[in-house]
Amino acid sequence: MNLPPKVTERAFARLAEIGAADQGKALRVAVEGGGCSGFQYDISLDDPAGDDLVLEGSGQKVVVDAVSLPFLANAVIDFTDELIGARFVIENPNATSSCGCGTSFSI
Repeated sequence: MNLPPKVTERAFARLAEIGAADQGKALRVAVEGGGCSGFQYDISLDDPAGDDLVLEGSGQKVVVDAVSLPFLANAVIDFTDELIGARFVIENPNATSSCGCGTSFSI
C-alpha cells in the first residue's frame, strides 16, 4: 500500500524557525528527472498550488505535486543539522540507489 510521505516534527520545527508560514509559503518537495542517478529532489519554499498534496503540522505546510507523489510514497521528509551542514533530507524507500550528495536517486 502506497502511503503519502511523512514529515517529521524536526522538519516542521525548522520551517517554523525560518518563518515559512509567516511568509505564506510552504516547503515544496518535488522529483525531477536529472542528477547523476536519474532523478533528483527539488526542495524549495513555494506557494501551494490547487492540485498539491498538503501535509500540515505545527502551523506549517509541506506540499507535493501530483506528478512527484508516486515517487515519494512512504518517504520521510526530515531536517538534519550536521557538521557538513543543515538541510532538509528525504528518506525514500522507493530509491534503489542514490548518489553521495543525497539529492539524486534511481528507482
